[in-house]
Amino acid sequence: MNKKSPVRLLVVDDEPHIADLVATVARYEGWHAVTAGTGAEALHEAESFNPDIVVLDLMLPDIDGFSVLDGLRASGAMVPVVFLTAKDGTADRIAGLTRGGDDYLVKPFSVEELMARLRAVLRRSTGPSWKRSVLEVGDLTMDEDTREVRRGEELIGLTPTEFELLRYLMRRSPAVLTKAQILDHVWEYDFGGRSNVVELVVSHLRKKIDDGHRPLIHTVRGVGYVVRQVAG
Repeated sequence: MNKKSPVRLLVVDDEPHIADLVATVARYEGWHAVTAGTGAEALHEAESFNPDIVVLDLMLPDIDGFSVLDGLRASGAMVPVVFLTAKDGTADRIAGLTRGGDDYLVKPFSVEELMARLRAVLRRSTGPSWKRSVLEVGDLTMDEDTREVRRGEELIGLTPTEFELLRYLMRRSPAVLTKAQILDHVWEYDFGGRSNVVELVVSHLRKKIDDGHRPLIHTVRGVGYVVRQVAG
């Protein structure tokens, strides 16, 4: 019987003790982990190591974490990314999500909580391999097995979090889902009432799905969001 391959984790932080701590804990979990201390090293390691998930510090000595993420996405890598940041403002926290990250954690942080967040992101990035289903709403299709999303013939690249949010909306279509339902289902933990996180990620997703097309993602004021065709 083939054994499942270990998770490959790339930890990017310019503080070696933090990077080494996270990598060591991950190795105790049976994962393969490598570290990088700069943005340039991170992009090099990402290309050679091909990680399954990345922990990415925002403040690096050469380029910031957002630029590293932009470089990953420009190379075609849709690897899930969990940001670390010393900034605890709401705008700073949600910026990572709207830029294409999948989660964030504020320093100082608990390594146990970080590992729990990483496992949650991995679950929604892989999904159940035994259940194949193709979801359709209008000309929007989602293959849950191949994780391909298309609007007509156009293939759309989504982060794992964007994919899971869209899948939840499509599975429940034409029902309207509240922000609280989306937070509970997609992020799996309490955001402390920060429903604006949902608003911003939906807005980011809407740009990918609806730009140049008849809108399928709709806001129902005072309630939440829905994916459905509207006649007219």
